[in-house]
Amino acid sequence: MAAMTPSTADAAPAPAPATSAGEPYAEGRARNRRPRPRIWRGLVLALAGAYFLLPLLASFVFTVHVPGQGVSFDAYTQLIGAEGFTESLLLSLGLAAATIVLSLLLAVPALIAVRIGSPRLRPVVEVVCMLPLVVPPIALVTGITTVLRWGPEHLSRTPLYRTFIAVQDESFPVVLVLAYTVLALPFVYRSLDAGLRAIDVPTLVEAARSCGATWPHTVLRVLLPNLRASLAGAAFLTLALVLGEFTIASLLGFRPFAVWIVSISGSHARMSVAVSILSLVITWVLLLVLSRAGTANGASAPSRKES
Repeated sequence: MAAMTPSTADAAPAPAPATSAGEPYAEGRARNRRPRPRIWRGLVLALAGAYFLLPLLASFVFTVHVPGQGVSFDAYTQLIGAEGFTESLLLSLGLAAATIVLSLLLAVPALIAVRIGSPRLRPVVEVVCMLPLVVPPIALVTGITTVLRWGPEHLSRTPLYRTFIAVQDESFPVVLVLAYTVLALPFVYRSLDAGLRAIDVPTLVEAARSCGATWPHTVLRVLLPNLRASLAGAAFLTLALVLGEFTIASLLGFRPFAVWIVSISGSHARMSVAVSILSLVITWVLLLVLSRAGTANGASAPSRKES
């Protein structure tokens, strides 16, 4: 009977086959298995691409196809000589640049100060920055119009009278920059807040200050290089907002690029659609340039530190 009893060595299960790396066979097979392409991913991407590209393609065909004449690019060649095209485009680009600068000058120091000195005030600052999303643009422009009418009537004998006249200069309406800054404030805040959450601001500031850096040097040379992506994102959103804004500029009587497009849509339908397509292309190119600049600066920062 003792001879028929299996020993411990005989009862032990056979080891699983191993791969060349010594790992179990099942794990090695699972690692070597390539993920199968899923059809639904390509389908979703195709539907999304069709949703965005088909309207643009239809608009482009409308601008170049003339019934009875075939293909013609007159709608695009006439843009350069169209009355008001260059002036309105340059005005919108100037307003966008001024709005980006003013928004960042207001938001960056405020958010850094809240992040370092008073973290409990962050909900208050967030609510204040998000208010423009609640106020409709038509209500905002109504308030601006009321103030612009009230100022010259009651301040005609004071130096502020010239200020009210200067901010409404048609060559460069500063009042639009102020209004666009208010509209862009929620987007600028979200972008910068995400960037500040991603870095350890108190540690960076303490390290810079312990090395003898002043506050301007700390902000410009330490914090801002770490916020390049957030600054670029804020600039993207502000640029797109200013180039496409119509309500406030139209009601205030100014003529930037978006208002000019609508003004010519009645008499030159193909040209207005061509200008719309061109504005999209210009916006995309500017966004790509800003994105490329932010990425290049962010990539070159470590190399400068290492050197």
